Amino acid sequence: MIKRAIAIILDGLRRDFVQPAITPTLTGLLDTGTWFDAHRSAIPSVTRVCASTFATGNMPARHRLEGNTVALLENGRFAVHDVGVPGFFEHKRAVTGKTLSTPTLAEITRDAGGVQVFSNVSPGAAYAHDPDGFGHVYHRAGCFGPGRVPLRDENISSILPDADGERRLTEAFVRTLSRPCRSAVAVLWLSEPDFSQHYVPLGSPAHIKAVQAADANVALAIEAVQRLRDEGEDVLLFVGSDHGHQTVGAVIDVEREVAGAGFGDALEAGTLVIVPNGTAVLFYATENFHPRVADLVGFLRIQPWAGELYAERDLRHVGHTNIDGLIVFLSLASVDDEVNEFGVPGKSFAAKPPAGKAEHLGFGQHGGLGKYEQSPFLIASGSAFRPGTMCRENTDLADIAPSILHHLGLPIGTMTGRPLQHLVENDPSERK
Repeated sequence: MIKRAIAIILDGLRRDFVQPAITPTLTGLLDTGTWFDAHRSAIPSVTRVCASTFATGNMPARHRLEGNTVALLENGRFAVHDVGVPGFFEHKRAVTGKTLSTPTLAEITRDAGGVQVFSNVSPGAAYAHDPDGFGHVYHRAGCFGPGRVPLRDENISSILPDADGERRLTEAFVRTLSRPCRSAVAVLWLSEPDFSQHYVPLGSPAHIKAVQAADANVALAIEAVQRLRDEGEDVLLFVGSDHGHQTVGAVIDVEREVAGAGFGDALEAGTLVIVPNGTAVLFYATENFHPRVADLVGFLRIQPWAGELYAERDLRHVGHTNIDGLIVFLSLASVDDEVNEFGVPGKSFAAKPPAGKAEHLGFGQHGGLGKYEQSPFLIASGSAFRPGTMCRENTDLADIAPSILHHLGLPIGTMTGRPLQHLVENDPSERK
């Protein structure tokens, strides 16, 4: 029997919006699979980190991509880079010698059927699935096959992260599932509802419309999965999201605040760099700044806009390392029970983004450790997952890759994630 794994990710859909009236396809899927009730995002809860974590089965401490925006040490100074641009991973390889520091699903499965990824988020998030060119990646910024050989696909190149583009990408994905030569792993990563949530209030009619459209696209893909199963294939299906969103209640210029606290000289010299990531902030520093880290941490801890903070060796508690100069991960403060004008709970401070980027005040944002940005959803359907059940054990994005490899009968190696099949063998609770 042919074994195959298919994953569909609805970027940014928080768990509490999976409701019968809004997402009938997803709620219907619950009857055929297992719902993971304590599923979490990566840290920070941003898409380029989530894509890298999904692809490698490891958190940033191992795959070494710390944010949507990161700093790389170049010529003795830190330079800030947007991971979302098409050429980021080539630049990272030139500076550090590697794109990601652990193998991806595309590399591990290259001789066992390979991976194809259809993505409608940023180019960097799409290419994070396969930055070294072992499989196939389809994205409007450029489609690539093995060896990073460009593929001509005019249909894909004209797709945008809007309702029409989402549908067209889903249809292109479904067509490849029907081809005679199919990959062992197929990933469809849609931009909605994340794209809309950044520009409209959570719970607003426009937001609900985006969620409903995403649910309809899932229905189209599930029909194709069922056809494969009807043909006798053993298909493991994951449908989920990478992170959630919270409403931005206020925007903080963290760099200005830190400069005003006496660290302006370090910022000007480039020995300290502050990198906003939505509702989280990454702080990088050279060795010259290390004697002042304790003072910086002391200042941050007493700020009303600061939430959970992890510095230096404590970074391991949020899946990070200080090997590449990261000294502090800061999740900005959030209030879980405060609601917006549409009654949607969860408000956070957000960091002022780099010049030219939107601040999203009053709209959705993510990156930190707030309850709802750390509440993605996950449903698994396949022979190892009992229909209509719930697993309450803690799971996260790093568990998906090893679950796929376990299904395909391939070794997991040193991934920090674990196969979810082993978790549900302990008789998960029946869903109420």
